[in-house]
Amino acid sequence: MKESENLFEGEWQITEMAKWDHKAINLVSQANIIFDDDEMGSLLYVAVRGFMDCRYSQRNGRPLVEFSWQGRDERDETCGRGWASIEEDGSMSGHIYIHCGEDSSFGAVCLAH
Repeated sequence: MKESENLFEGEWQITEMAKWDHKAINLVSQANIIFDDDEMGSLLYVAVRGFMDCRYSQRNGRPLVEFSWQGRDERDETCGRGWASIEEDGSMSGHIYIHCGEDSSFGAVCLAH
């Protein structure tokens, strides 16, 4: 996918996660996922902060990103993977996995492109 076609680029506020309530997902700071213009990015939710390596494509005609990430959950090093797609209304939905740990679906809205 060319940079000019990257609908993910920018900052997205994670508004919901199936595993945790709103207060928990914003425990440390406002939960977010950020996609940079260089196929990298970051995520923050609950006490997890990670740095992502992203791959963009399409699935069923919808924009898709798959990513691996590494970072910390509180003070423990951790890593994982995830994916997200952009919905018809412009919101994002996806799933984040912690290696050998918890996982959750999520929803997000774009704050800035």
